[in-house]
Amino acid sequence: MRNPLSHLHWTAQTTLIFLFKHMLAGICGGFFFGALLLYYDISKLWTMISSSSDGWLVMIVMFTGLAVTFGSIAMGWGIFSLAQERDDPPEDHTYY
Repeated sequence: MRNPLSHLHWTAQTTLIFLFKHMLAGICGGFFFGALLLYYDISKLWTMISSSSDGWLVMIVMFTGLAVTFGSIAMGWGIFSLAQERDDPPEDHTYY
């Protein structure tokens, strides 16, 4: 079986893998945050969801929103963290 990224240039492969890892980390963080909200029953959220007949739908919408939000934040954080290495001043203090 062929790797689905094998037809891409190595820089594109590296970039996509980098973004995918950050996205997964953000989604895991969003799910963890949602689980904490439900566990500690913040604003009686778990009480309302568990007593509703459509609680499963509320859970899907809530966790989807959290996954999109936290995944996007993690990807943005990853992208912005790339500039830190490049923006350091040169060792010999010469500027172009």
